Amino acid sequence: MQKRWNILSALSNKVAALQEALQINATICTLLVQRGFDDFEKARQFFRPSLTDLHSPWLMKDMDKAVDRICKAFETKEPILVFGDYDVDGTSSVASMYQFLSAVHSSVDYYIPHRYREGYGVSKAGIDFAKKNGFSLIISLDCGIKSADLITYAQSIGVDFIVCDHHLPDEILPPAIAILNPKQNGCDYPFKELCGCGVGFKLMTALSEKLGLPASSYLEYIDLAAIAIAADIVSVTGENRTLAYYGIEKVNSNPSVGIKALMDLAGVKKKMSLTSLVFVIAPRVNAAGRMDEAKKAVQLFIEKDQQKAIEFANMLHSDNSDRREADATITEEALALLEATPNNHLKRSTLVYQEHWHKGVVGIVASRLIDTYYRPTIVLTRSGEYAAGSARSVAGFNLYEAIHACREHLLGYGGHFAAAGMTLEINQIEAFTAAFERVVSAQITPEQLIPELVIDTEIEFKTITPSFYKILCQMEPFGPDNMRPVFVARGVTDTGFSKIVKDHHVKFVVKQNGITFNGIGFNLANKFPILLSQQPFDIVFTIDENEFQGNVSLQLKVVDLLPTLK
Repeated sequence: MQKRWNILSALSNKVAALQEALQINATICTLLVQRGFDDFEKARQFFRPSLTDLHSPWLMKDMDKAVDRICKAFETKEPILVFGDYDVDGTSSVASMYQFLSAVHSSVDYYIPHRYREGYGVSKAGIDFAKKNGFSLIISLDCGIKSADLITYAQSIGVDFIVCDHHLPDEILPPAIAILNPKQNGCDYPFKELCGCGVGFKLMTALSEKLGLPASSYLEYIDLAAIAIAADIVSVTGENRTLAYYGIEKVNSNPSVGIKALMDLAGVKKKMSLTSLVFVIAPRVNAAGRMDEAKKAVQLFIEKDQQKAIEFANMLHSDNSDRREADATITEEALALLEATPNNHLKRSTLVYQEHWHKGVVGIVASRLIDTYYRPTIVLTRSGEYAAGSARSVAGFNLYEAIHACREHLLGYGGHFAAAGMTLEINQIEAFTAAFERVVSAQITPEQLIPELVIDTEIEFKTITPSFYKILCQMEPFGPDNMRPVFVARGVTDTGFSKIVKDHHVKFVVKQNGITFNGIGFNLANKFPILLSQQPFDIVFTIDENEFQGNVSLQLKVVDLLPTLK
């Protein structure tokens, strides 16, 4: 499917003023203005993130209450249970908080709920475990803000809660001793986009200050914060950019034993970036909870013995291999089902169900199906007596509202704009499928059914130099709200040396105004006739380095191309 090209713009007077102030390339200034760094001071902070830029943790509502309650536990030698969700953000939050507290307190343990037996977030089983084992204080990380009923239950049996969360609160807040969440009403904390591990990091910072500990006592876990930021797809601006920047630095210079074991197992040769954390570390950590028991992800993160860390890393690596196999098999089966469905091409939504599919990968499969059929997608499987599954949306379409409109067919549902989950009676699947299709058809626009390719700016090949690329690299870490820049070059021609490789990909050798670049375009073989036409074309790409036999050169990572309009 041909994508819609959306080429962004920037106010020329702001670009000119910034170029005057910075004395750097106009294209870089365009990128900076588009991202809100439109004066010298903002650009300086962007290019030179500093730990001194981090806000005081005491600006967060309830921070004093949280610190006082934990210090009271220290004084009375009260056992503390660290509780977190089963995903990367949750397990990295627990690993960092558990290690931090263990260094100053003798009675600390942690608890990760089982994805299928207990479900998302704070669980009754977890609270009962705390009570049975003598824990009267639970610190929940990356969950708890929506658990008012369960935390009320905990209160009734003498278990206190400190909630560290970043999800949007409901109207009714849980009766916790303290709630740390920048998104709650009345919280003046300046940066609202921290992940769960980030909120935990602020609590560790405040505790360090209160106890007179060195900054190294919490900075030791900044690599885990970077992994959580990468995996949770939060905005890579403000404090998240600073935490990610220094976290990646630690991953590359002095990683923890567990992270090093995972990197070695994945065969990492180059320096890690936020993107490689997303694709190398995060899937292996997430796979533990998807396929089996997420607790071993925490065990890996906290392990100090190299040999034991390798054993845990092997377990996660094995879970990830199982996850990939299940994901590939189910995607293939789902695509075959859709191809066999009458009038499937006329539909505005996708819903597929097979009772044998693995519950842990249905969300990933939904994303895969969108790559083929670009429309809101739900993948269901059997879970006990019911059907359960995950939904994924396309850009700009409010998936949660569409599912909410079909709630009469559901036993339960939850989620947000772009992703959701639901449970329903098996005999309701057909009616829910029809209702979801009706709602989506009524609400979705024709443009939302065509994938959009966001392009930052036009560029000429003569601008792409090693010094230009060096400045581009200083814009890292890349992620939401600071994505890797995407460029378009107009009137490019083929040199005659481009070719299809491995059936699906294209090795480009192209030129513009006498300047030639090599490039690679994955899954672009269907566009090869544009090169064979010997007519000029427009090419969309990112820029990276290619290393071959010790030689390093710049190359284009081609995303799309179209014939140049005459």
